[in-house]
Amino acid sequence: MKMTKKTFGTFAGVFTPTTLTILGVIMYIRQPWVVGNAGVVGALSILLVSVAITFTTALSLSSITTNVRIGAGGAFSIISKSLGLEIGGAIGIPFYIAQALAVAMYVFGFREGLVSILPGLNALIADIVIFSLVMGIAFISTSFAFKIQYVILGIIILSLVSIYGALFVSELNYDFEWFGKYPGSIENNFSGTSYWVVFAVFFPAVTGVMAGANMSGDLTSPRKSIPKGTISAVILTTIIYASLIFVASLLATPDELASNYNLFIDKALFSPIVLAGLLGATLSSALGSFIGAPRIMLALAEKGILPKSRELAKISKKGEPVNSMLITAIIVFIGISLRDLNTIAPILTMFFMITYAMVNIVVLVEQSLSLPSYRPTLKVPMIVPAMGAFGSIAIMFVINVIVALTSLILIFIFYFYLVNLKLKSEVGDSRSGLFTALAEWATKKSSNLSPQKEVRSWRPDLLIPMTMPKDIRSSYKLIHSIINPNGSIKILSLLNENPEEQKNIEQFLSNASKKYKESGISVSYAFVENRELNTTINISMQSLNAAFFKPNVIFVSIDTGNVNLQFYDKLIADVKKNNFGMIIYIPFSTASLAIEKNINLWLTDIPTNWKETFNIGNNDLSTLLALLICNNWKGEIDALIVDDNPGSKFTASDIEDLHTMVRFPKKTHISVKQGNLLENVKKYRNADVNVFSVDDHMMTSDMIQIVNESRISGIFCVDSNLENVLV
Repeated sequence: MKMTKKTFGTFAGVFTPTTLTILGVIMYIRQPWVVGNAGVVGALSILLVSVAITFTTALSLSSITTNVRIGAGGAFSIISKSLGLEIGGAIGIPFYIAQALAVAMYVFGFREGLVSILPGLNALIADIVIFSLVMGIAFISTSFAFKIQYVILGIIILSLVSIYGALFVSELNYDFEWFGKYPGSIENNFSGTSYWVVFAVFFPAVTGVMAGANMSGDLTSPRKSIPKGTISAVILTTIIYASLIFVASLLATPDELASNYNLFIDKALFSPIVLAGLLGATLSSALGSFIGAPRIMLALAEKGILPKSRELAKISKKGEPVNSMLITAIIVFIGISLRDLNTIAPILTMFFMITYAMVNIVVLVEQSLSLPSYRPTLKVPMIVPAMGAFGSIAIMFVINVIVALTSLILIFIFYFYLVNLKLKSEVGDSRSGLFTALAEWATKKSSNLSPQKEVRSWRPDLLIPMTMPKDIRSSYKLIHSIINPNGSIKILSLLNENPEEQKNIEQFLSNASKKYKESGISVSYAFVENRELNTTINISMQSLNAAFFKPNVIFVSIDTGNVNLQFYDKLIADVKKNNFGMIIYIPFSTASLAIEKNINLWLTDIPTNWKETFNIGNNDLSTLLALLICNNWKGEIDALIVDDNPGSKFTASDIEDLHTMVRFPKKTHISVKQGNLLENVKKYRNADVNVFSVDDHMMTSDMIQIVNESRISGIFCVDSNLENVLV
């Protein structure tokens, strides 16, 4: 019989683990020291700055969870659903490691408390026994672990009562030191310290806001429980910490506070219960982290991010991620074997801070996009996630610049590793919306700066009309050579009346698009229900003229064995009328593009005043095309200027200026040829392709004649007047 997975409500699943994680060891043995160094005002400011960061993160976390169906993994789920699996995983992996190794640190803290009672205790054996206890509780069941946490919560409440009770049995110090002198600590022989050092010591006390979110996959209603449980826990613990600042100031002088870490224990109404609270706090934190870490690993494995993900994603009949728990146990044992986590503890803190920053950034991104899908039931002003993100990153560098940079580098390493995995998300994320918003912003800016597109921003964006797959299949390599790396393709196909043929066309276009996209090229296609292709293309060009991101060049390939001359002549006229460019590829039947090395560029009708006007006539598109193909072929260009006017003279100086102004590759050879274009083309058969400009009198039949008589494939270009190779 399959057992139903037990889920938890707000109090058990979020409020209790969050509260217990925040009310930890620092509250018991470091808060008096903070007050002794910073004074009442300084300690309050440290608390308020710390809570400002974590509370804004809690609000951001709560806001985003009321908008999305958060899955397992807490912060990982939130980040990956908004910014993609790569970024989510890059944050989730180190966050998991930090959560796992934090268990070892809490075990060390528990052992230190025991040593104060039993000085002769063997530290290593104690650590192993303590963690075995934590692991045993967690493996019995999460429900049992939460019941243990109720007991610990009760002990902590009694310990706080005992600390507050000390006010009624101790001689009180009313001479508060409002602004501290920062004497330092026992470890540095009270040689002094600073505000930010004290801040760095205290800040980890409040970094427990993710404890409830880590259990997101085990909550009955995470959308309701995470906001309520997290925010109420942060508010309650903040009140407790603030009150303890005044309690500490009343119980002892600043010197006593700075020199006695056990002041709360020594002064308490009943010291043993405070010591039990200290032990309970570290035990509950260890237990909470050991329960939460495997669930982060489970979420990562379910998305295929980790090696052996299928095995790690398995759960028991009770719904426990047993395999992930075993791996986490191994990591904790490795941490315990290090014996001193002080060297890596700062990096763990940084991983927590980066996670908090990213949760805030997610909310900033979602709010900035203003998409209809972003409708959180708990709305927060944009200043809240902005403060949380900025504060988290700033605190990282305040604590330790080198460690902060090291942590960020590790995040980038994880990110690039995951990018190479080519992860597939089943539900998608908000990145497309983000880039769309950026594109819209850039479009508005560009339109305001220049209503007409600048010639400097020209790139080949092809519109390819297609009736049959062979129209593109035969030209695939040439198309790629034209548009790589920054061009784009839009394919316009007529619907085929034959369902089977239509299905084949759709399959071909899907495969062709995939192949182009693998090269990083933008490609899309659409079907139009119209039998007359000329009309379809003409209407498409007219419609697309209203768009900002529109194709600028029509690309067609002509099969000389079966050609409709009238269709192409009319298409050229329509292209000119709509201010589009046009590329007509006519492969020679037996030669195609040969070895793709040498390009002959034929330049005709260059105006005599071209240098003054920066205008080389109808040769811009053909020259730009030759340069693009040359770059992708790693080939060479021979530029041949056909000058059939005996009265004009293209001098050596003109040739040098043309080479400089066009910025031809160094190996480009430029020469002037007298006479008729066709006769000159027939003389030069050493190229793999000829590139021509189409003048006003050239017809499709003339192009085919040039290709057949030269026996070299030809590319014929019609300028749109929106290109200029001299800019």
